[in-house]
Order: sequence, then structure tokens, then C-alpha cells
Amino acid sequence: MASGKLASEALEPTAGTVAAGKRPNPRLDQYRRTFYFLRRNRLAMFGLIVVLFWIGVALYSPFYSAPTSHLEAYCSSTVTEGTNSSCAQTVCTYEPGTVPTGTPPCYQVPFGEPSVVPPTISLHPLSLGPLPLGSLTVDPALGIMYNIMAGLIKGAPWSMGIAAAIVGTGALVGLLLGSLAGYRGGYLDETIMRFTDIFLAIPGLFLVLVTLAAVGIYFTTLEARVGILIVTFVVTWWPIYTRIVRGQVLVTREQKYVEAARASGAGSGRILRKHIIPNSLYPVFVQLSLDVGTIPLLLGAIIFLGYQIWPSAYFPEWGTIAAYAVENLQGFLLQCSISSAVAPCVFPWWQIFFPGLTLFLFCISVNFLSDGLRDALDPRLRR
Repeated sequence: MASGKLASEALEPTAGTVAAGKRPNPRLDQYRRTFYFLRRNRLAMFGLIVVLFWIGVALYSPFYSAPTSHLEAYCSSTVTEGTNSSCAQTVCTYEPGTVPTGTPPCYQVPFGEPSVVPPTISLHPLSLGPLPLGSLTVDPALGIMYNIMAGLIKGAPWSMGIAAAIVGTGALVGLLLGSLAGYRGGYLDETIMRFTDIFLAIPGLFLVLVTLAAVGIYFTTLEARVGILIVTFVVTWWPIYTRIVRGQVLVTREQKYVEAARASGAGSGRILRKHIIPNSLYPVFVQLSLDVGTIPLLLGAIIFLGYQIWPSAYFPEWGTIAAYAVENLQGFLLQCSISSAVAPCVFPWWQIFFPGLTLFLFCISVNFLSDGLRDALDPRLRR
């Protein structure tokens, strides 16, 4: 008896412990346990570091000394002396056999390519030069080019924000509809799923192109165009998550803990909120990781097809920069085949490499992080 009493007293928190605020917090302990398992996954930690880096770049971008507003033709370097109406910085360039006439530093460009400046890093003074990642030709006829580093920095909040808005809204709608359809069943399930099948039959990219062509001319502001773009993508994005969540809910609702909650008198809303939805999120993380990286690529595909999304053709966005790089590659290869005997062939590798590397790192890091979160949150997958 005495030993049992002492054991029970040892397990119960004392008054001093409660008064000192040392009562254990189950939710905080769960967060610590989740981060412990996440920290053990090296790929997930790599993804977390890269994602945090790009979030930091996006937060820093408003304070970056970009030359123009995003509503204007964006470029931070020109190939002629004087200040362009859409640029605030002038870069002195000269062709082989000519003398630079501008203010140093001046950069030699290939013959006949006035807007092709390779990566230039200034070591004296110890600072990056104006084109550390090189230039990206936007309009050779007008001599307009991107500063690739400035474009990637200013494009970070737009690419990441648009991707998060589309995927987050689609996942939220799909989570709610899929949970209701899988848990309720019956006519509600049939209605939601047939409605979902109708939207799945609509080609997503085709709907976006038709919408931009039909109503894009009536919206000239950047906010309106971005809003139309997000809504159009969400219309064809939520059915994917609805089917994924419904399939997971059909399995989860048959588990013993759901039956125990139902037998204890818990209502349908509480069961969905506390048991069904939290245990149906794990496949959603995997699909999120794939979709977040897909959005900038789809935006680049739309630009590559010739559709105007932004008010300006020179808007800084990762997919747009990559689309211009692909267009330039075709032009450079064609020019090399025509004028290779007259002048050396120019291959601006940096125009493909740096935008492509940015998209690759962003996509793969989100994928690693989502897989790690899924493994850390699901007790069945912890190892």
C-alpha cells in the first residue's frame, strides 16, 4: 500500500510544479517529436534550408535596389549610353575591335550580339559586378536585356506566391470536398465525384489559355491579371486533391479509433476535424510537392506559346525568364548555323543554366521537404 501510494504521488504533478508552469504540453511535445524525426531526414533538411533561402530572397526582394517597378518594362542594363525610359542603370558594352566609349566597367560582347553579356564578377572592389549572372536577351532589336540575378530576385515573390496560392487553394477545396464525399457517402458522394469528373475532363492549360485570350484584354492591372490566372488554375486543380483525399478518407473512416469516437458520442463535425482530416493529409503533402514546382513551368509554357500574362512583356517571373531563355536558345542555334563562317558561334549557356538551376532547386527542395514532413507526421512511416 505504501509503495503504491508513493508511486501514485510520484506520477501526479505537485502543486509547486503546476504553479511553476511546468505542466507538460502535449501539443508542444508533438511538435518537438515531429521536428526530431524531420531533422533525422537529411534530404528533408536540405529541402528546408533551400526553401527558407528562397523565402528569404522573396522577403528581401522589395528592398533590393531594382531599377524599375514591376509594372514597367523590367531590365537593369542597356547596351547604349544614356538611361532608357524603362531602366535606371546603364552598362557599357563594346564589340571586338572597337573602343569602349562608356563609363567603366565595360564589357566585351560578341560581334553582332550587343545584348549578350556573360557573367561578370567584379573583384575590385570586393563586390559583385552589375551582371554577376550575365544578361538575358529579351528584345535584340531594341537592345533590351534582363539582369538575370535581378530578375530572379524580383521574380521570387511572384513565382512562389502564385504557386502557393494556386496549390494551397486547390488543396483546401479538394480537402473539404473529398472529406465530405468519403465520410458521408451516398448521394452526396456521387454528386461531388461526378462534379469532380466533369472538371477533370477539362484540360487545365487549355482552359487557362482560353480564359487569358477571352477576358485578358479587359484586365490591364497586374493584380487583376494575377487574380484571373489563380482562379483559372484553381478551377482545374482542386479535382485532383478531391479524389486523393476521398480515397484516403474511405480507408480512414473504417479505422478503430474512428469507430471508438463515434461510439463515444462524438459528432460528425468533430470526427472529421479531429480524426478524418488530420489522418488524410499525408498523400496531400506528396501531391503538393509536385504541384508547387509545376506552376512556374506552366507559366513559362504559356509565355513560350506567345500568350501575354503580365501587363509588360518584361515582367520578372521565373517561368517567364526561363521561357525567354528557351526562345533565345533557338535563335542562337539558328544564327550559328547561318553565320558560323563569318563570326564565332555564340552559345550563352548562362541564360539557360541559372534560370533552370533556380527552378530545379526550388522544385526538388519542396519535394524533399514534403516527403520528409509526410514521414515525420505519419507514425506508420517514421523510421
